[in-house]
Amino acid sequence: MTTAWTANSIHEIENSKVLRVPLIDRADRSMLDADRIYWDMWPIQNRDGFVASIQGRELWMALSAPDRGDPSLRHFEAKIRLIERKSGKWFDLGNVLPDFAVDYEREWAGSAVTDGEGITLFFTAAGTDQRPGGYQQRLVESHAIIGPEGLPSAWTAPHLSIQKPSPGYMLANAHEGEAGKIKAFRDPAYFRDPADGREYLVFTASLADTRGDYNGAVGIARRDGDEWELLPPLIHADGVNNELERAHVVHHEGRYYAFWATQRSTFAPGLNHAPNGLYGMVSDSLFGEYRPLNGSGLVLANPDEEPLQSYSWFVSRELLVSSFVDFHGLKGQPLPADPGEANKLFGGVPAPLLKLAIDGDCCELAESAFA
Repeated sequence: MTTAWTANSIHEIENSKVLRVPLIDRADRSMLDADRIYWDMWPIQNRDGFVASIQGRELWMALSAPDRGDPSLRHFEAKIRLIERKSGKWFDLGNVLPDFAVDYEREWAGSAVTDGEGITLFFTAAGTDQRPGGYQQRLVESHAIIGPEGLPSAWTAPHLSIQKPSPGYMLANAHEGEAGKIKAFRDPAYFRDPADGREYLVFTASLADTRGDYNGAVGIARRDGDEWELLPPLIHADGVNNELERAHVVHHEGRYYAFWATQRSTFAPGLNHAPNGLYGMVSDSLFGEYRPLNGSGLVLANPDEEPLQSYSWFVSRELLVSSFVDFHGLKGQPLPADPGEANKLFGGVPAPLLKLAIDGDCCELAESAFA
Protein backbone atom coordinates (compact mmCIF):
# COMPACT_ATOMS: atom_id res chain seq x y z
CA MET A 1 0.00 0.00 0.00
CA THR A 2 1.32 3.45 -0.93
CA THR A 3 0.25 6.18 1.49
CA ALA A 4 -0.37 9.75 0.35
CA TRP A 5 1.01 12.68 2.33
CA THR A 6 -1.78 15.14 1.64
CA ALA A 7 -2.38 18.87 1.57
CA ASN A 8 -4.76 18.42 4.53
CA SER A 9 -1.81 17.26 6.63
CA ILE A 10 0.27 20.26 5.59
CA HIS A 11 -2.52 22.63 6.61
CA GLU A 12 -2.38 21.09 10.12
CA ILE A 13 0.98 22.77 10.60
CA GLU A 14 -0.79 26.13 10.89
CA ASN A 15 -2.87 24.84 13.80
CA SER A 16 -0.22 22.97 15.76
CA LYS A 17 2.82 23.67 17.88
CA VAL A 18 5.99 23.54 15.79
CA LEU A 19 9.04 21.99 17.43
CA ARG A 20 12.12 24.12 16.80
CA VAL A 21 15.72 23.05 16.44
CA PRO A 22 17.76 24.90 19.09
CA LEU A 23 19.48 28.01 17.77
CA ILE A 24 22.95 27.33 16.37
CA ASP A 25 25.19 30.22 17.36
CA ARG A 26 28.31 29.16 15.45
CA ALA A 27 29.64 26.63 12.95
CA ASP A 28 32.19 24.48 14.78
CA ARG A 29 34.77 23.08 12.35
CA SER A 30 36.44 20.96 15.07
CA MET A 31 39.34 19.15 13.38
CA LEU A 32 37.90 19.31 9.88
CA ASP A 33 39.71 20.64 6.82
CA ALA A 34 39.45 24.44 6.82
CA ASP A 35 39.43 24.51 3.01
CA ARG A 36 36.51 22.10 2.61
CA ILE A 37 32.77 22.19 3.26
CA TYR A 38 30.69 19.28 4.56
CA TRP A 39 27.00 18.41 4.34
CA ASP A 40 24.54 15.45 4.15
CA MET A 41 25.87 13.19 6.92
CA TRP A 42 25.21 9.60 7.98
CA PRO A 43 26.80 7.22 10.50
CA ILE A 44 28.13 3.78 9.73
CA GLN A 45 25.40 1.67 11.30
CA ASN A 46 24.98 -1.90 12.39
CA ARG A 47 22.41 -3.77 10.34
CA ASP A 48 19.88 -3.20 13.12
CA GLY A 49 20.16 0.57 12.57
CA PHE A 50 22.15 1.52 15.65
CA VAL A 51 25.33 3.57 15.24
CA ALA A 52 28.23 1.11 15.03
CA SER A 53 31.32 0.98 17.19
CA ILE A 54 34.09 -0.32 14.93
CA GLN A 55 37.02 -1.34 17.10
CA GLY A 56 36.03 1.47 19.43
CA ARG A 57 35.66 4.07 16.66
CA GLU A 58 32.50 5.98 15.74
CA LEU A 59 32.78 6.55 12.00
CA TRP A 60 30.54 8.73 9.88
CA MET A 61 30.38 9.77 6.26
CA ALA A 62 29.50 13.14 4.75
CA LEU A 63 29.46 14.78 1.36
CA SER A 64 32.33 17.20 0.94
CA ALA A 65 33.84 19.52 -1.64
CA PRO A 66 36.49 22.24 -1.79
CA ASP A 67 35.27 25.63 -0.60
CA ARG A 68 34.92 27.61 -3.86
CA GLY A 69 33.33 30.68 -2.27
CA ASP A 70 29.87 29.79 -3.64
CA PRO A 71 27.91 27.13 -1.71
CA SER A 72 25.82 26.14 -4.75
CA LEU A 73 28.91 24.79 -6.53
CA ARG A 74 29.44 22.04 -3.97
CA HIS A 75 26.88 19.71 -5.52
CA PHE A 76 28.96 19.42 -8.71
CA GLU A 77 32.18 18.33 -6.98
CA ALA A 78 30.78 16.20 -4.16
CA LYS A 79 32.82 13.30 -2.82
CA ILE A 80 32.05 11.16 0.22
CA ARG A 81 34.46 11.78 3.11
CA LEU A 82 35.10 9.57 6.11
CA ILE A 83 34.87 11.50 9.36
CA GLU A 84 35.26 10.31 12.92
CA ARG A 85 33.40 11.55 15.98
CA LYS A 86 35.64 11.48 19.02
CA SER A 87 35.25 13.33 22.31
CA GLY A 88 32.57 15.52 20.78
CA LYS A 89 34.74 16.64 17.87
CA TRP A 90 34.85 15.73 14.18
CA PHE A 91 38.01 14.56 12.43
CA ASP A 92 38.41 14.35 8.64
CA LEU A 93 39.93 11.01 7.56
CA GLY A 94 39.91 11.66 3.80
CA ASN A 95 37.89 10.39 0.84
CA VAL A 96 36.01 7.16 1.45
CA LEU A 97 36.45 5.67 -2.02
CA PRO A 98 39.59 5.56 -4.16
CA ASP A 99 39.47 7.07 -7.66
CA PHE A 100 37.86 4.25 -9.61
CA ALA A 101 37.24 4.46 -13.35
CA VAL A 102 33.47 5.04 -13.22
CA ASP A 103 30.81 6.30 -15.62
CA TYR A 104 29.36 8.89 -13.21
CA GLU A 105 30.75 12.29 -12.26
CA ARG A 106 30.26 12.70 -8.51
CA GLU A 107 28.99 11.09 -5.31
CA TRP A 108 25.79 12.10 -3.55
CA ALA A 109 24.25 10.91 -0.29
CA GLY A 110 23.54 7.39 0.89
CA SER A 111 24.11 5.14 3.91
CA ALA A 112 26.62 2.62 5.23
CA VAL A 113 26.28 -0.58 7.26
CA THR A 114 28.67 -3.03 8.84
CA ASP A 115 28.44 -6.68 9.84
CA GLY A 116 31.56 -6.44 12.00
CA GLU A 117 33.91 -7.72 9.31
CA GLY A 118 33.10 -5.50 6.35
CA ILE A 119 31.29 -2.30 5.40
CA THR A 120 28.81 -1.76 2.59
CA LEU A 121 28.32 1.75 1.27
CA PHE A 122 25.16 2.61 -0.65
CA PHE A 123 25.20 5.99 -2.39
CA THR A 124 23.98 8.04 -5.34
CA ALA A 125 26.03 8.14 -8.53
CA ALA A 126 25.29 11.61 -9.90
CA GLY A 127 25.89 12.96 -13.40
CA THR A 128 27.85 11.20 -16.14
CA ASP A 129 31.52 11.04 -17.01
CA GLN A 130 30.71 12.12 -20.57
CA ARG A 131 29.24 15.54 -19.81
CA PRO A 132 29.77 17.52 -16.59
CA GLY A 133 27.08 19.16 -14.51
CA GLY A 134 24.14 16.82 -15.12
CA TYR A 135 21.43 15.74 -12.69
CA GLN A 136 21.29 12.05 -13.63
CA GLN A 137 20.99 9.76 -10.60
CA ARG A 138 21.49 6.05 -9.99
CA LEU A 139 21.77 3.92 -6.84
CA VAL A 140 25.11 2.16 -6.47
CA GLU A 141 27.05 0.25 -3.81
CA SER A 142 30.58 -0.70 -2.86
CA HIS A 143 32.06 -3.05 -0.27
CA ALA A 144 35.15 -2.87 1.96
CA ILE A 145 36.88 -4.92 4.60
CA ILE A 146 37.66 -3.51 8.02
CA GLY A 147 41.39 -3.06 8.54
CA PRO A 148 43.38 -3.54 11.75
CA GLU A 149 42.79 0.08 12.85
CA GLY A 150 39.03 -0.17 12.36
CA LEU A 151 39.06 1.70 9.05
CA PRO A 152 37.57 0.47 5.75
CA SER A 153 39.99 -0.67 3.04
CA ALA A 154 40.09 -2.61 -0.24
CA TRP A 155 36.87 -1.10 -1.58
CA THR A 156 35.28 -2.88 -4.53
CA ALA A 157 34.45 -0.92 -7.66
CA PRO A 158 30.97 0.62 -7.29
CA HIS A 159 28.20 -1.22 -9.13
CA LEU A 160 24.49 -0.61 -9.68
CA SER A 161 22.14 -1.62 -6.88
CA ILE A 162 19.01 -1.27 -8.99
CA GLN A 163 19.33 -3.00 -12.34
CA LYS A 164 15.76 -2.84 -13.62
CA PRO A 165 13.47 0.22 -13.85
CA SER A 166 9.92 0.14 -12.53
CA PRO A 167 6.78 1.79 -13.90
CA GLY A 168 6.03 3.17 -10.44
CA TYR A 169 9.01 5.52 -10.49
CA MET A 170 10.16 8.32 -12.75
CA LEU A 171 13.73 7.99 -13.95
CA ALA A 172 16.04 10.76 -12.80
CA ASN A 173 17.95 10.89 -16.06
CA ALA A 174 17.70 14.57 -17.11
CA HIS A 175 20.93 16.43 -17.69
CA GLU A 176 19.48 19.91 -17.30
CA GLY A 177 17.77 21.02 -14.12
CA GLU A 178 17.39 23.44 -11.27
CA ALA A 179 17.88 22.85 -7.56
CA GLY A 180 14.59 21.88 -5.91
CA LYS A 181 12.90 21.07 -9.22
CA ILE A 182 14.84 18.05 -10.45
CA LYS A 183 13.41 14.56 -10.18
CA ALA A 184 14.85 12.06 -7.72
CA PHE A 185 16.27 8.56 -7.65
CA ARG A 186 18.83 9.00 -4.86
CA ASP A 187 19.79 8.79 -1.16
CA PRO A 188 19.64 4.99 -0.62
CA ALA A 189 19.19 4.18 3.08
CA TYR A 190 19.64 0.59 4.25
CA PHE A 191 16.92 -0.96 6.45
CA ARG A 192 16.57 -4.48 7.82
CA ASP A 193 13.06 -5.35 8.97
CA PRO A 194 13.26 -7.00 12.40
CA ALA A 195 9.93 -8.71 11.72
CA ASP A 196 11.40 -11.07 9.13
CA GLY A 197 15.04 -10.12 8.64
CA ARG A 198 14.50 -9.03 5.03
CA GLU A 199 16.76 -6.24 3.73
CA TYR A 200 15.56 -3.08 2.02
CA LEU A 201 16.80 0.14 0.48
CA VAL A 202 14.62 3.17 1.17
CA PHE A 203 15.32 6.13 -1.09
CA THR A 204 14.21 9.54 -2.35
CA ALA A 205 12.08 9.08 -5.46
CA SER A 206 9.64 10.74 -7.84
CA LEU A 207 6.24 9.18 -8.47
CA ALA A 208 5.27 8.16 -11.99
CA ASP A 209 1.76 8.84 -13.34
CA THR A 210 1.78 12.14 -11.50
CA ARG A 211 -0.78 14.94 -11.46
CA GLY A 212 1.86 17.63 -11.89
CA ASP A 213 5.35 18.84 -11.06
CA TYR A 214 5.12 18.10 -7.32
CA ASN A 215 5.47 14.33 -7.09
CA GLY A 216 8.04 13.44 -4.42
CA ALA A 217 7.96 9.93 -3.00
CA VAL A 218 9.64 7.58 -0.54
CA GLY A 219 10.77 4.64 -2.64
CA ILE A 220 11.72 1.15 -1.51
CA ALA A 221 13.53 -1.87 -2.92
CA ARG A 222 13.91 -5.37 -1.38
CA ARG A 223 16.94 -7.61 -1.62
CA ASP A 224 16.33 -10.72 -3.65
CA GLY A 225 19.52 -12.76 -3.69
CA ASP A 226 22.24 -10.57 -5.16
CA GLU A 227 19.79 -8.03 -6.59
CA TRP A 228 17.42 -5.38 -5.30
CA GLU A 229 13.82 -5.52 -6.54
CA LEU A 230 11.90 -2.26 -6.78
CA LEU A 231 8.57 -2.25 -4.93
CA PRO A 232 5.78 0.36 -5.02
CA PRO A 233 6.63 3.53 -3.05
CA LEU A 234 5.85 3.56 0.65
CA ILE A 235 4.69 7.19 0.61
CA HIS A 236 4.06 9.81 -2.04
CA ALA A 237 3.43 13.55 -1.94
CA ASP A 238 1.74 13.91 -5.32
CA GLY A 239 0.44 17.46 -5.70
CA VAL A 240 2.10 18.44 -2.41
CA ASN A 241 5.92 18.41 -2.58
CA ASN A 242 8.60 17.70 -5.18
CA GLU A 243 11.39 16.35 -2.94
CA LEU A 244 11.24 14.03 0.07
CA GLU A 245 15.01 14.04 0.58
CA ARG A 246 17.21 11.65 2.60
CA ALA A 247 14.23 9.30 3.05
CA HIS A 248 14.83 6.47 5.56
CA VAL A 249 12.95 4.15 7.93
CA VAL A 250 13.60 3.62 11.65
CA HIS A 251 12.08 0.77 13.68
CA HIS A 252 11.14 1.87 17.18
CA GLU A 253 9.06 0.05 19.80
CA GLY A 254 7.32 -2.14 17.25
CA ARG A 255 6.43 0.63 14.79
CA TYR A 256 7.96 1.85 11.54
CA TYR A 257 8.92 5.50 11.26
CA ALA A 258 9.62 6.94 7.80
CA PHE A 259 11.57 10.20 7.94
CA TRP A 260 12.63 12.68 5.27
CA ALA A 261 13.84 16.27 4.96
CA THR A 262 12.28 18.86 2.70
CA GLN A 263 12.26 22.59 2.08
CA ARG A 264 9.65 25.32 1.92
CA SER A 265 10.61 25.99 -1.69
CA THR A 266 9.69 22.48 -2.88
CA PHE A 267 6.09 22.55 -1.64
CA ALA A 268 3.31 23.18 -4.14
CA PRO A 269 1.80 26.68 -4.37
CA GLY A 270 -0.54 27.29 -1.46
CA LEU A 271 1.40 24.95 0.80
CA ASN A 272 4.69 26.76 1.16
CA HIS A 273 3.83 27.98 4.63
CA ALA A 274 5.41 24.65 5.60
CA PRO A 275 9.00 25.22 6.77
CA ASN A 276 12.31 23.57 5.98
CA GLY A 277 12.28 20.65 8.35
CA LEU A 278 12.42 17.01 9.30
CA TYR A 279 9.14 15.29 8.47
CA GLY A 280 7.85 11.81 9.03
CA MET A 281 5.03 9.28 9.17
CA VAL A 282 4.45 6.14 11.23
CA SER A 283 2.94 2.75 10.48
CA ASP A 284 2.31 -0.46 12.41
CA SER A 285 3.95 -2.45 9.61
CA LEU A 286 6.56 -1.65 6.97
CA PHE A 287 4.02 -1.77 4.14
CA GLY A 288 0.99 -0.66 6.09
CA GLU A 289 -0.80 2.65 5.89
CA TYR A 290 1.33 5.48 7.28
CA ARG A 291 0.01 8.24 9.55
CA PRO A 292 1.59 11.73 9.71
CA LEU A 293 3.61 12.26 12.87
CA ASN A 294 2.27 15.02 15.10
CA GLY A 295 -0.82 15.21 12.89
CA SER A 296 0.93 17.05 10.06
CA GLY A 297 4.12 15.11 9.44
CA LEU A 298 6.35 17.93 10.71
CA VAL A 299 8.83 16.72 13.33
CA LEU A 300 11.42 19.50 13.58
CA ALA A 301 11.85 22.94 12.02
CA ASN A 302 14.50 25.62 12.30
CA PRO A 303 13.84 28.70 14.46
CA ASP A 304 11.73 31.45 12.90
CA GLU A 305 14.63 33.89 12.91
CA GLU A 306 17.02 31.32 11.37
CA PRO A 307 14.84 29.27 8.96
CA LEU A 308 17.85 28.01 6.96
CA GLN A 309 20.27 27.25 9.79
CA SER A 310 20.35 23.45 9.35
CA TYR A 311 19.19 20.81 6.91
CA SER A 312 19.38 17.20 5.73
CA TRP A 313 18.34 15.50 8.97
CA PHE A 314 19.02 11.77 9.38
CA VAL A 315 17.66 9.68 12.28
CA SER A 316 19.40 6.57 13.62
CA ARG A 317 17.84 3.64 15.53
CA GLU A 318 18.72 5.24 18.90
CA LEU A 319 16.88 8.38 17.66
CA LEU A 320 20.08 10.36 17.22
CA VAL A 321 19.53 13.15 14.68
CA SER A 322 22.36 14.46 12.51
CA SER A 323 22.29 17.40 10.09
CA PHE A 324 24.63 20.08 8.79
CA VAL A 325 24.88 23.83 9.39
CA ASP A 326 23.42 25.47 6.30
CA PHE A 327 22.92 29.26 6.27
CA HIS A 328 23.01 30.73 9.79
CA GLY A 329 23.29 34.21 11.20
CA LEU A 330 20.50 35.62 9.00
CA LYS A 331 18.74 37.12 12.05
CA GLY A 332 15.44 37.26 10.25
CA GLN A 333 16.85 38.74 7.03
CA PRO A 334 16.55 37.05 3.60
CA LEU A 335 19.48 35.12 2.16
CA PRO A 336 21.71 37.44 0.08
CA ALA A 337 21.43 36.87 -3.66
CA ASP A 338 25.15 37.46 -4.17
CA PRO A 339 26.98 34.08 -3.85
CA GLY A 340 29.96 35.65 -2.10
CA GLU A 341 27.78 37.29 0.53
CA ALA A 342 25.75 34.11 0.98
CA ASN A 343 28.97 32.16 1.43
CA LYS A 344 29.84 34.26 4.49
CA LEU A 345 26.73 32.81 6.16
CA PHE A 346 27.19 29.22 5.00
CA GLY A 347 28.26 26.79 7.72
CA GLY A 348 29.25 23.70 5.76
CA VAL A 349 30.01 21.65 8.88
CA PRO A 350 28.16 19.07 11.01
CA ALA A 351 25.43 20.60 13.17
CA PRO A 352 25.12 19.64 16.85
CA LEU A 353 23.58 16.20 17.16
CA LEU A 354 20.03 16.09 18.53
CA LYS A 355 17.95 13.41 20.23
CA LEU A 356 14.29 12.62 19.56
CA ALA A 357 11.66 11.27 21.92
CA ILE A 358 8.86 9.22 20.32
CA ASP A 359 5.55 8.19 21.85
CA GLY A 360 3.41 6.41 19.26
CA ASP A 361 2.34 8.97 16.66
CA CYS A 362 3.95 11.87 18.53
CA CYS A 363 7.57 12.85 18.01
CA GLU A 364 9.46 15.64 19.74
CA LEU A 365 12.90 16.62 20.98
CA ALA A 366 14.11 14.68 23.99
CA GLU A 367 14.28 16.53 27.31
CA SER A 368 18.00 17.00 26.72
CA ALA A 369 17.81 17.96 23.04
CA PHE A 370 21.53 17.78 22.35
CA ALA A 371 22.98 14.27 22.18
